[in-house]
Amino acid sequence: MATPQAPDASGFDAFAQAFRRHAAGVAIITAVTPEGRPVGFTATSLASLAANPPLATFNMARTASSWPAIEQTEHVAIHILGERQFGVAQILAGDNAKRFDGDHWEPGPHGLPIIRDVPAWMVGGIVARTPVADNAMIAVQITEGALGAPDEPLTYHERAYRALGAPLR
Repeated sequence: MATPQAPDASGFDAFAQAFRRHAAGVAIITAVTPEGRPVGFTATSLASLAANPPLATFNMARTASSWPAIEQTEHVAIHILGERQFGVAQILAGDNAKRFDGDHWEPGPHGLPIIRDVPAWMVGGIVARTPVADNAMIAVQITEGALGAPDEPLTYHERAYRALGAPLR
């Protein structure tokens, strides 16, 4: 049995350690700046909010390089990633100036960057941006999308991308 650690008075260490142990699916959110430049980032905060109307949410730091575009745009594309997109996830989590170098994307509805070969993608209109401290919760009403080839999910756990493999029975 592990020895309990002393409580963290600030809560930060407890929060950081706990969420490192929380496996989450990986998504990519893309948008365009008012000038038409593609932007995007990886997100582990994607969640469904409602089925009718179809609403999804994600969270992001308002200090993130993609925030100005998300703050000013009406539409975003949300991509569900699988194992095949491990390399693309690394690109979109890397240097923001190089995230759209290469042929891993193509223009889609509303001029949004659509990541190629993903298990699923959706496009929607932003219906709410709720500031919380230096962050924001974004709600999106989904208007269209498509399914790609099935793939094993890509997750993020203990500071690393991981594949799940076979389901438990």
